[in-house]
Amino acid sequence: MENSTLTGLLKKVASEFPNRRAISVSGKFDLTHARLHELVEYAASQLLAAGVAPHDSIALTFPNSIEYVVMFLAVIRCRATAAPLNAAYTAEEFEFYLSDSESKLLITSEKPIQSAVSAATKLSIPYVTAALSEGGGNVCLSSATVGEPSCDSISKFVNDPSDVALFLHTSGTTSRPKGVPLTQLNLASSVRNIRSVYRLTESDSTVIVLPLFHVHGLIAGLLSSFTAGAAVTLPAAGRFSASTFWADMLKYNATWYTAVPTIHQIILDRHANKPEPAYPKLRFIRSCSASLAPSILARLEESFGAPVLEAYAMTEATHLMCSNPLPEDGAHKPGSVGKPVGQELAILNENGVVQPSDVSGEVCIRGPNVTKGYKNNPEANKAAFTFGWFHTGDVGFLDSDGYLHLVGRIKELINRGGEKISPIEVDAVLLSHPEICQAVCFGVPDDKYGEEINCAIIPREGSSIDEAEVMRFCKKNLAAFKVPKKVFITDSVPKTATGKIQRRIVAEHFLAQISTAKVPKFGA
Repeated sequence: MENSTLTGLLKKVASEFPNRRAISVSGKFDLTHARLHELVEYAASQLLAAGVAPHDSIALTFPNSIEYVVMFLAVIRCRATAAPLNAAYTAEEFEFYLSDSESKLLITSEKPIQSAVSAATKLSIPYVTAALSEGGGNVCLSSATVGEPSCDSISKFVNDPSDVALFLHTSGTTSRPKGVPLTQLNLASSVRNIRSVYRLTESDSTVIVLPLFHVHGLIAGLLSSFTAGAAVTLPAAGRFSASTFWADMLKYNATWYTAVPTIHQIILDRHANKPEPAYPKLRFIRSCSASLAPSILARLEESFGAPVLEAYAMTEATHLMCSNPLPEDGAHKPGSVGKPVGQELAILNENGVVQPSDVSGEVCIRGPNVTKGYKNNPEANKAAFTFGWFHTGDVGFLDSDGYLHLVGRIKELINRGGEKISPIEVDAVLLSHPEICQAVCFGVPDDKYGEEINCAIIPREGSSIDEAEVMRFCKKNLAAFKVPKKVFITDSVPKTATGKIQRRIVAEHFLAQISTAKVPKFGA
């Protein structure tokens, strides 16, 4: 049972590595695994005293802070369900997510997020704040209704593998996000897979650069490190800062980090413009949550002297599905997201037939890390779970070595007169131009071909690249039917809070600007 729940794995680590550093807030304090365990047990006993019951859904909205980490782990220790939310949501968005998760309580930072509080008040959901007490004694809830906590009360709770521990929403291309319940078993399976493929041990250390309300930062960065007995550092500002990133990495002896391509590009740009006097010796750099262009991968490896391992993940799989291996375990292939890790993966055609090597189809998975289904969404479940597999909505193929190559989302593939164009492929070509910093291509309606391809690019600082040069470069490096019909030159494109590019939203924005090739900043 201990190895089948996340809480069991954490308890085991607290006894095996009690005095090793678990978490630091940069420049402020460090906590050992034993101390973190004590804080979580005390916070969980407070939640019980406040009336939190097993299977209750508890919403949390915080920056990346020790209070968030402790309260998140305390919620799932109570056999309740943690529903982390982005603090940047509007009151209307909070209202949707609080309602959809059926939250019984909202927990926020000491300085409450007003939009969250407004939504909770409107829905008659009580809220409390959580803060580290004077001297760092405990993380305490603000509510006057909380009775005297008793650690004996929480010690009687035994977490079950089937307990829904985490409730997240997809950040996909559909207009209405789908709710994804993830169990203790899902979480335990995923962190074991991540620890295994990257050989994480108690000697490892990382700096968290991604928001912990999202599955990538939460599972790959934080929880996988904790269950390996390894250490994490939270930036003092509660979020990623390029100006402090390498100083933190050096100070806390980081051995790796994981990020989305957008953050890798920010780190590279800073390195080009303002290199650090020294860089840590890293075992590897990990990239996930969006496609990493081979040219960016090569620049990262050249700049920081570590292998860059691209991975493939999604919320429904409790994050990790595939990864390129460490050098000692095999080749890592630029442009590929690697081999399946800890689950079955197959490429199926529309009739559910498994496809041979090098033949594209839908990427499908099954395993103990995969959700059993979306919450209150039978239509989505019917579409996603067929032929005994979970259907990812991604198109790809496995090569003869068993490495997965993604072509794109089914709904984002561009169909130009019957020719299917992978937006990922065209993005990669654009990003190989030395004067292009970011690029995204997308389909637009066309009278002749049904769909045409357009692209938006962000030039590097100081570049004077124009549409003609982009077109010339594309014609040289792409088949004629893949060359964008129109190029938008801009200084930003819309992304999700975790750095994913929403092609549908990008297309809507630039279609509105179709009359000019020089587009103002998104949202300006």
